[in-house]
Amino acid sequence: MGKIVSQDELVQISAREKREGRRVVFTNGCFDLLHPGHVRCLADARRLGDLLIVAVNSDQSVRGNKGTARPLVPQQDRAEVLAALASVDYVAIFDEPTPRALISRVLPNILVKGADWAPDQVAGREEVEAAGGRVVSIPLAPGYSTTNLVEKIRNTAGNSQNAAAKPRP
Repeated sequence: MGKIVSQDELVQISAREKREGRRVVFTNGCFDLLHPGHVRCLADARRLGDLLIVAVNSDQSVRGNKGTARPLVPQQDRAEVLAALASVDYVAIFDEPTPRALISRVLPNILVKGADWAPDQVAGREEVEAAGGRVVSIPLAPGYSTTNLVEKIRNTAGNSQNAAAKPRP
């Protein structure tokens, strides 16, 4: 079994790890273009427990949440890049708009989200807290945003195309 697992495998792994007294940490996201802000947040999340699970929005889920122009990177590739990080123990893909159903099956000890999410908007918060777990908000690394990065790339590409279209003197 590799680091990219099915949801059913993830539930079994989490249950086994918790039985052995290990703290399971869970986070999720699109991770469309992995940047240092993501890497730092995942490293911070991993330090909160013994095992870090990352749930990745499927292509269908990203399109529903971010629009038809996203994702830029296919789900399997995004999962593979995340799985290559030392801080990440397991990766699973989910199709729903939020990972609430998966979180309610995994019931991690700690659910992590970036500080850009209000506590009452964190999917799975109620289920995790009802099971005795807690939700942790991690501050975002300033200056990093996939949406801003995509916009910058598109603007740069648009400027390059406009420059190429201009006649030269």
